[in-house]
Amino acid sequence: MAIAARDFRELKVDGMSRSFGSVNALKGVTLNVRRGEFVALLGPSGCGKSTALNCLAGLLTLSSGSIWLDSTPIDRLEPEQRGFGMVFQNYALFPHMSVKRNIGFGLSMQGRARADIEKKVNEALSIVRLGDQGEKLPGQLSGGQQQRVAIARAIVIEPPLVLMDEPLSNLDAKLRLEMRVEIRRIHDFIGSATIYVTHDQEEALSLADRIVVMRDGVVRQVGTPQELYARPAHADVAEFMGYRNLIRSQASKSGNMLNVRIGGADVQGTPVGTAAGGDVIAAIRPDDLKADAGGPLAVTVESAQYHGREFYCCGRAGDGSELYFCSEHKVAKGDRVRLAADSSRVLVYTEDAP
Repeated sequence: MAIAARDFRELKVDGMSRSFGSVNALKGVTLNVRRGEFVALLGPSGCGKSTALNCLAGLLTLSSGSIWLDSTPIDRLEPEQRGFGMVFQNYALFPHMSVKRNIGFGLSMQGRARADIEKKVNEALSIVRLGDQGEKLPGQLSGGQQQRVAIARAIVIEPPLVLMDEPLSNLDAKLRLEMRVEIRRIHDFIGSATIYVTHDQEEALSLADRIVVMRDGVVRQVGTPQELYARPAHADVAEFMGYRNLIRSQASKSGNMLNVRIGGADVQGTPVGTAAGGDVIAAIRPDDLKADAGGPLAVTVESAQYHGREFYCCGRAGDGSELYFCSEHKVAKGDRVRLAADSSRVLVYTEDAP
């Protein structure tokens, strides 16, 4: 029988917390992950995402809270008893063992029969498309091939859950793009759940069914890639999702919209959450703020980088604020440019929002 995930319905994390002395690295994380779901934990360094993954794996004990696999509590089980597959950033392969022996190591620890191990290892090699590399040592493989071996080792034990801790960060840009496709293909093939830690929003958007954005040990928002891209719930989530223009300002009601003062001009924006006027933060993606001859904002270009289809630019407005924008036409330092953004893409948050 081909490799497939062990049957389960749902992983339930309830109030998971972890402290290191006086430092609260995780604060009451609650999350449900269904079988077959790909969930990305996204956030900056130090936000708690790797701590959360290590708690799930059993490499760290919980300070409080619980972890359940269906109706079974697993937070007090040893890592090997949980039966999860783990893929590390640095591959963590045994350099003196062949590819086949690396992949089959977990099965050997389970006491599986040699013939069964051989069969499963060959299936795993086929899934990760390394069928002819089994007798080589890890040092004879490229970085991308070594990461495939690490993935094969994680899935060969047929885990209900695969945990991945920034597995692509050591690869070059081309390999990262290729491995994204492979990771999602393998996830769909074996039918497990995957929890994937990354600080790269593009990686999370391209891979995940749902994204969990974390900050300071707290879950700030959970949603689909489309939800998080289009409508972050908080200004700090917007910043991490690519809304590089974050402008503290004053706003006033205008029907269902808000008038916001940006760069010395009045711009209409869309209120998010409790935003209703007064002190606010306006968030705009650079690719939503476009050069437009009739636009209300005027800036002097300070830098312009060519990104293939358009120029990615930084301009200085009359009130001294920096604005990042995009232009389909060539602009150069010192040019005066007018800018505009659709009101639906100018998101306005209450400034004191948590």
